[in-house]
Amino acid sequence: MKSPVVKRSIVVAGHKTSVSLEEAFWNGMKEISGLRNMTLSELVGEIDSNRQQGNLSSAIRLFVLDYFRTRAVTASSDSKPQS
Repeated sequence: MKSPVVKRSIVVAGHKTSVSLEEAFWNGMKEISGLRNMTLSELVGEIDSNRQQGNLSSAIRLFVLDYFRTRAVTASSDSKPQS
């Protein structure tokens, strides 16, 4: 059985590292980086420099979750009728 976690090499702040994430998180990262007009490496570098603790894979998962959660809340409030 194939593992749902995909390990990829990426350059972060000039250093090559490996990151293991589920395919859904890789897809989310690609979407976010595209919307921000930045490379995947640049986005991962931003996440890496802003993380408080934990490993990089966890920081990425939390970043992607927060991004889409915030987007869902914004979309939900935009669709509510005005009083």
